Amino acid sequence: MKQPLQSHGISTVDDFDACVVRSDSSSIREFTFTVADFKRISGLIHARAGIALNDGKRDLVYSRIGRRLRALRMTSFREYLDQLESSGDDAEWQAFTNALTTNLTSFFREEHHFVRLAELLAKRAPGERMLLWCSAASTGEEPYSIAITAAEVFGTLKPPVSILATDIDTQVLDTASQGVYADERIERLSEERKRRFFRRGTGENQGLVRVVDELRELVTFRQLNLLDPRYPVRGPFRAIFCRNVMIYFDKPTQYQVLSRMVPVLADDGLFFAGHSESFFHAGDLIESCGRTIYRKAQR
Repeated sequence: MKQPLQSHGISTVDDFDACVVRSDSSSIREFTFTVADFKRISGLIHARAGIALNDGKRDLVYSRIGRRLRALRMTSFREYLDQLESSGDDAEWQAFTNALTTNLTSFFREEHHFVRLAELLAKRAPGERMLLWCSAASTGEEPYSIAITAAEVFGTLKPPVSILATDIDTQVLDTASQGVYADERIERLSEERKRRFFRRGTGENQGLVRVVDELRELVTFRQLNLLDPRYPVRGPFRAIFCRNVMIYFDKPTQYQVLSRMVPVLADDGLFFAGHSESFFHAGDLIESCGRTIYRKAQR
């Protein structure tokens, strides 16, 4: 999907910036998309959401922002970006952000995390209601997997947990709050989990499943930008899931985010990261205690 610059027949950045970007060797793209446009978009999304776009993301950016140009009947990226920056239109800024966030998720992704979560939940103190935070909730599969784990540990659809699920993307949060998925999204789950935690649709809803109401009631969905200087959340959280989002941030941004998250993590809490994420540069904040699992640094 991401072709090297030379594949477009352009040898220098200056040449590239002066030309129409081609999606392949034979067809010209619908909109002019220059290096300056890409760098401008990269700067805007980094400032707003912390996402660091490398050169290999040019095609993705063209495709996703190009949809906004069509929707708004605009003719160039420059026109769109000029209007975006000058209008102060919060709705369009959100659409811009939504377009550039990636939402790849599944139920019980990286299942070893949920085994460790179950062990943590089993240590609940008498009378304690455990607070859990899924900080990149996407379309909801992750927070519902957390809820299912809690229900299994405590043997009830009303376990003593409260789950906060946040994301910067408002569109995926709408999907998540509904808890409705195509049937194939749960095909890898056991028959017991399918039966206990989902209801199958009938009639016009054939082929869809919905998370049972009791689990949906355990989860509060809220928009939150991890770049915000302050998080409107209250801990302490016994577990924070922040998986496969830090990979889009540079190291200084990762450190800033961690410096806001770690203070709301319980002293005996766990921080779950993505399989390709590591935080050796933040050793004063968190330390490894398992495979992509962290705890507060022991001072």
